[in-house]
Amino acid sequence: MRDWLIEQGIGETRLVRVDNDEIVEARVLLDGNVAAGTVLDARLRRVGVPAVAEAGGAEYLLPGGSPGVTEGSAIRIEVTRERIPGAEPWKRPLARVSDAEVGEPPLPGEMLTFPSPDDELEQAGWSDLLDEARSGIVRFAGGELRVSPTPAMTLIDVDGSLPPHELAVAGARAAARVIMRHGIGGSIGIDLPTIAGKAQRQAIAEAVDAILPQPFERTAVNGFGFLQIVRPRRHASLFELAADRAAFEARALLRRAAVERTGATALVAHPAVISVLEAQPGWLDALARQVGGVVRLQADARLPISGAYAQPD
Repeated sequence: MRDWLIEQGIGETRLVRVDNDEIVEARVLLDGNVAAGTVLDARLRRVGVPAVAEAGGAEYLLPGGSPGVTEGSAIRIEVTRERIPGAEPWKRPLARVSDAEVGEPPLPGEMLTFPSPDDELEQAGWSDLLDEARSGIVRFAGGELRVSPTPAMTLIDVDGSLPPHELAVAGARAAARVIMRHGIGGSIGIDLPTIAGKAQRQAIAEAVDAILPQPFERTAVNGFGFLQIVRPRRHASLFELAADRAAFEARALLRRAAVERTGATALVAHPAVISVLEAQPGWLDALARQVGGVVRLQADARLPISGAYAQPD
């Protein structure tokens, strides 16, 4: 499998791993969102377990506390979970006490030229990946998954026309691939067809084990066909990012415009998407440099929120 491919976009950095011309892993790092692995100088605002530290105007929760550090003292922390946008804006990012050097973690892979006529991400199915994140629907041979992020866990429902055991095995494999492909972490519940028999349920669990890389923990498949997985959660999944819909569509529009357009450009979008873009004049300036022309915004309330497009102006 190739190393990560990195694309520096407007408002976000896109990272993908491609195998057999298909995206098998992806994540998006939002501009202004402190990446997991970053080490910061901070100040301890509250002792205890958990403790609270402040750095750069943001609060970080320290689940392991801050042994030996008094309230108000300077402290160094490493971010272990980024801020999660979308459905969970109230959750503070997580961190732990660190003695490492201050700085951001290096991006692990090959930096692509963007925009580029080659568009390696699109060749590997970037637009299809975004469609899955928008809809929460991922199809596989004989069935489909419906992915629903909730504050407690990400739920994956398996449905289809195959016989129950075949559907359960195929659905478990598809769910494991989606977990990797969309960067799903934390607690994950997979609702499979009800299967009788310990051996069959074990075969379903082994199908997950064969695809999903460590580290993770899982339960056995219970008699109702439910399997729970827990993975490290260092950043938002693409499904979680898509829950912040207007911002998600604004960034997607900027990428399409950068690739498709040259010269003066009008961005036509739902008013909610236009509002996001109006609040980020730096994004529009960056796009103007990429397309080599003035960028104008045009709101159209008749468009669905995912129906934005760029046209000559």
